Amino acid sequence: MPADPVSSAASGFAALFVTLLLLSLVVKTSLMRRQIRHVLARREQVPQAFAESITLASHQRAADYTAARMRLAMSEIAVSALFVLLLTLGGGLQAIHDAWSAAFAPGGIAHGVALLATLGVLGWFIDLPFVLIKTFVIEKRFGFNRMTPRLFAADTAREAALAAAIGLPLLAVLLWLTAAMGSLWWLWVWAFWLSFNLLVMLIWPTFIAPLFNRFTPLADEALKARVEGLLARCGFQSKGLFVMDGSRRSAHGNAYFTGFGGSKRIVFFDTLLDKLNADEVEAVLAHELGHFRHRHILKRLAVLAPASLALLALLGWLIEQPWFFSGLGSAATDTATALALFFLVLPAFTFPLAPVLSYWSRVHEFEADAYAAQQTRAADLVAALVKLYRDNASTLTPDPLYSRFFDSHPPAALRVARLQSLQP
Repeated sequence: MPADPVSSAASGFAALFVTLLLLSLVVKTSLMRRQIRHVLARREQVPQAFAESITLASHQRAADYTAARMRLAMSEIAVSALFVLLLTLGGGLQAIHDAWSAAFAPGGIAHGVALLATLGVLGWFIDLPFVLIKTFVIEKRFGFNRMTPRLFAADTAREAALAAAIGLPLLAVLLWLTAAMGSLWWLWVWAFWLSFNLLVMLIWPTFIAPLFNRFTPLADEALKARVEGLLARCGFQSKGLFVMDGSRRSAHGNAYFTGFGGSKRIVFFDTLLDKLNADEVEAVLAHELGHFRHRHILKRLAVLAPASLALLALLGWLIEQPWFFSGLGSAATDTATALALFFLVLPAFTFPLAPVLSYWSRVHEFEADAYAAQQTRAADLVAALVKLYRDNASTLTPDPLYSRFFDSHPPAALRVARLQSLQP
């Protein structure tokens, strides 16, 4: 008797999914193990390029910090893979679907929102132990954590309230669009999703970020004048220069742009201003302006927007294929189930793109560095980076293969050497 074509397709798809999921797990774990071995093997000697600016004790601290984070990450990706398998081939998603069917009509908007929200809550519980270990064990051990349990609980409550207030209506609109817009629903969903993300970029600095941090205008008049002069030279208009109380949660330092269009803000972590002098702060800001000058955000949107459209079009096709559902352990074939399955398995299929995206990001970092060297002194950016490497316990000796695959920024030695070559 010939095999049922749907069953054969379902079995083949399930086998492909499991193969790719396990392959990605093996590759990630192998690369992380390489990173640990490589970093620890070079723990006892500071690289020559940094020997005068970073002590052996700081170098060893960075090596140990990197190894600790990698070990936790290996456990996290293993648990995540198991969680995905339990939800798909293990029937977990179908069980959640059936449980909510007792309260809401299967396939309806309320049922779909409940299903997807439950997945979000379960994912949060799976991630929680790793977040707690990272924050209150690893970050504390290496002197970075300033988060108290009370502040952690308050942050969590605010995040949950924000997720409910924004996420639940968002899910309802998405599910309504899939039901109301016919066979091209995925095009409408894409347009809505893109518009929503642009709106979030616009309102984030003013309405959302202040829920978690305090932002005060930059008070150092001398530094403010230097920064405004740099902005004028670079043709960048900002709604303000702000200092964020990052020290409430962590000793790590950073600076960033936030917002979109007329809502753009420049934000300095207070920890960054404590560590760098005025020349170095200006150089770091010039690097960030380099991303603006080279239109890196727009370039990424220009790639991600059509890519997300293609993925939604693919989902629009898959939702009509019975083997997609049965191959992933689901008897239900409604839209919410399709969305859940699609985004659960997508990382296993897109994993090979990781080194391509990492390479693209590193190219952007080199371009931003070169721009900073034109607008300020390359030596000041080098000095700032060395301080940040030291104070953030960033390894100076990453494994080359791991770095090519995962790192969004160039390795320290390569980045500093490139900047030094740009000095007059």
